[in-house]
Amino acid sequence: MLDIKFIRENLELVEKSTKEKGYKIDIKKVLEADDERKAILTEVEALRSKRNEIAGKMKGGKPSPELIAEGRKIKEELAEKEAELDKIEKVCYNGLKGIPNIIFEDVPLGGEECSVEVKKWGNNHQTGVDHLDYAVSRDWVDFERGAKVAGAKFYYLKNELALLENALLQYGLSKVLEHGFSYMTVPDMVSSRVLEGCGFNPRTSDQSDEYYIEGEDLAMIATAEMPLTGYHMDEIIDEDKLPLFYAGYSACFRKEAGTYGKYTRGLFRVHQFNKLEMYVFCLPEQSKEIHDKILAIEEDIWQGLGIPYHVINIAAGDLGAPAAKKYDMEYWSPVNQKYQEITSCSNCTDFQARACNVRVRRKDGSVDFVHTLNGTAIPLARALVVLIENYATEGGKLKVPEVLRPYLNNREEL
Repeated sequence: MLDIKFIRENLELVEKSTKEKGYKIDIKKVLEADDERKAILTEVEALRSKRNEIAGKMKGGKPSPELIAEGRKIKEELAEKEAELDKIEKVCYNGLKGIPNIIFEDVPLGGEECSVEVKKWGNNHQTGVDHLDYAVSRDWVDFERGAKVAGAKFYYLKNELALLENALLQYGLSKVLEHGFSYMTVPDMVSSRVLEGCGFNPRTSDQSDEYYIEGEDLAMIATAEMPLTGYHMDEIIDEDKLPLFYAGYSACFRKEAGTYGKYTRGLFRVHQFNKLEMYVFCLPEQSKEIHDKILAIEEDIWQGLGIPYHVINIAAGDLGAPAAKKYDMEYWSPVNQKYQEITSCSNCTDFQARACNVRVRRKDGSVDFVHTLNGTAIPLARALVVLIENYATEGGKLKVPEVLRPYLNNREEL
């Protein structure tokens, strides 16, 4: 969430950034609602002051009928104005939460096709094995029984593929611990306040991706980023404790709404998968450097696995609401002969921290909002796709990357 004062002082910038991100929001109406809120608040405060004044006069003796009548009238007027204030405050909040974060100056403008390649690594393989046909033929995955139990795009991982997923987790965990992250398992559900605080606002109503719990103020998480964002909610962190590096492991649940036309085969895009996520709370002046650090860790992980990839600076029209800038790492798919997303990392500046009220107390005593960043270490289901496409051999075996062998009893093939 952006600061209303910042919006007023930088209206042209905010309007331009909102438009570049593809959000259709009348920001002037949000400011008009805030003007109305302030006017009503002034009236409410005046009535409260009058109410307190009358209450003071009533102490120590029998109040006159006139004073009682005046007190009753003030009480009724105050109740009416407080109801108006509550209503307009909700309008203001809903308006504010719909405004996305502003973009950095070096973010490319335009839609998805305008994203810019910033680096490339590895030699692209020209032949590969379809992961779904391969995994089904070896009885490593069962989508049919997954659908029978939970619906389409749910699945069972079995035998060596389930063991390979565990090896990937252990490898990814060893990497993030090596870089100073603290490991956490996290709740698989969050409240609406945390969900909204994360800023996952779809551009249109048919793009909502979360599974909600009927009758509860809870939703299943789409990423560990959500509960990690809420971890320090309503807290003030001392400056000397920042930055804080967390690695959260969780199941992720996604409806995958708004994915028409995207690659969805097999394990590449499913409704439930496991993921190891990096998350950072830091000082505002640290966030750009830390964004580069998260990207470097992601590259380290995938270079260790020997997977060719490139990194792209995501264009404004493809950025989510919270991100001021995002890098995507896309692996080279020898099956589809193109790059496909495997990880991402985003700098969300103070957008999430402001909504979740996560602040820092500076050494001089001043208080400011922290910056938050997130990055995928390993999305496990999609990583299995990548390994099968790149490491299945002509003899039908799957070669195990050297870095994973310690977690598979040193097996070289599966």
